[in-house]
Amino acid sequence: MDFNILVILLSLIGLMTFAYRGFSVIMMAPIMAILAATLTGLDVMPSYTELFMGKAVTYIKSYFPVFMLGAIFGKVMEETGLARGLASAIINGLGKEPAKAVLSIVLAGSILTYGGVLLFVVVFAVYPFAAALFKEANYPKRLIPVCIALGAFTATMDALPGTPQIQNVIPTTYFGTNLYAGPLAGFIGSAIIYGLGIFYVTHRLKAAIAKGEGYGNHTTNEPVIDPNARLFPWYVACLPLVTVLVVNFAVTEFVTWNPAILEPFHSMKGVPLVAAKVQNVASIWSLIIALVSGILVALVVGWREIKTVDGMSKILNAGAIGSLLAIMNTASEVGYGNVISQLPGFAEVANFLISIHIGGTPLVSEAVSVTVLAGITGSASGGLAIALELMAQDWLAWGQSIGMGPEILHRVASMASGGLDTLPHNGAVITLLAVCGLTHKESYKDIFAITVLKTFTVFVIIFIYSVTGLH
Repeated sequence: MDFNILVILLSLIGLMTFAYRGFSVIMMAPIMAILAATLTGLDVMPSYTELFMGKAVTYIKSYFPVFMLGAIFGKVMEETGLARGLASAIINGLGKEPAKAVLSIVLAGSILTYGGVLLFVVVFAVYPFAAALFKEANYPKRLIPVCIALGAFTATMDALPGTPQIQNVIPTTYFGTNLYAGPLAGFIGSAIIYGLGIFYVTHRLKAAIAKGEGYGNHTTNEPVIDPNARLFPWYVACLPLVTVLVVNFAVTEFVTWNPAILEPFHSMKGVPLVAAKVQNVASIWSLIIALVSGILVALVVGWREIKTVDGMSKILNAGAIGSLLAIMNTASEVGYGNVISQLPGFAEVANFLISIHIGGTPLVSEAVSVTVLAGITGSASGGLAIALELMAQDWLAWGQSIGMGPEILHRVASMASGGLDTLPHNGAVITLLAVCGLTHKESYKDIFAITVLKTFTVFVIIFIYSVTGLH
């Protein structure tokens, strides 16, 4: 094997290993990047300050508002009890039969994420009610994580058109699309994921019940639900979520930004990183307006739980501060990818990925590249950003040469990011298991099955597009 490629592989393995063992990506990504750069002859300090930090800062500039506002919105939904009210209504309302129990948890997670609540917040909101349901019905607790993952980490994260999750936002800046790109592909993919996913989890639950397996003896993070706690009616709890979706759709579809709006900023001295075109930032602007609107509605609706200005400031501050870890983790992975992309061996890797011509379109090359990088970094948004930064222009040019629009490129890239990202070292998986008080040994096998299903679905969408042109 070529030495330069070996250096990249060892660096990637090192990053993945340290992340799996609990080391912060913020710390390990630059270390692994600089190590690889040094071994291939680049100087240490410029590799860090110019290559690594240059791209990390660019990522923060582009997406920090979405991370911050999304985290604040999620925190307000959590602290006011709006998220709990909705989760409780769905899970307790559908019933305890195995199929209904699975459906209720999946539905609760899906509605919250599609409404703009961050994945991590959804885990905290849904888990107590899911655990209470499974405990009362004496269903195996080890299957709760896969139910939550199927609801929160799949279709509403990156497949359904319009989802405000970051995995659906990132492609807009590279392809000039909006959050509703490739609607048919998104709906078809979501139907496959939900249909096969719910069938699989329900089958696993019924098989465990048939063997006499019950809830189990668990003592870690067992939920305590106050029966006297006031919970918002579901139709009230939905108001902020609906606000985000409606405002985002309205601004996207009915507001036309003046193409010249950025020109004064292009001519200003000392103003770096200004977007080249309005279409590269229009989707982010729409989502910013939608999230601010959702936060305001959530504050008004949930004011009875906030009560004071001090209470509101604590919630808003907690959300804003909480967003820093998420954005810095992803930005560090993007900075790492930028360093790796400049190394001699990466040209060979990139040429291999871009040369995948299966089906005669760039879609298979794109799907493989995105999902592999997401798996390596353990982050859907991190792997997606790295892949698009390195190869989006090549895929876009290839697509244009065969008459293929950017919308299907957007949807395939977004969905592929949510495939192999959920390997054992993924942050969301680790958080999910920790919140549920379970281990990888107990529950990861079923989460991995959903990971395989999600990855498989991307290639089904590519096949359907190649045969019918539907997207």
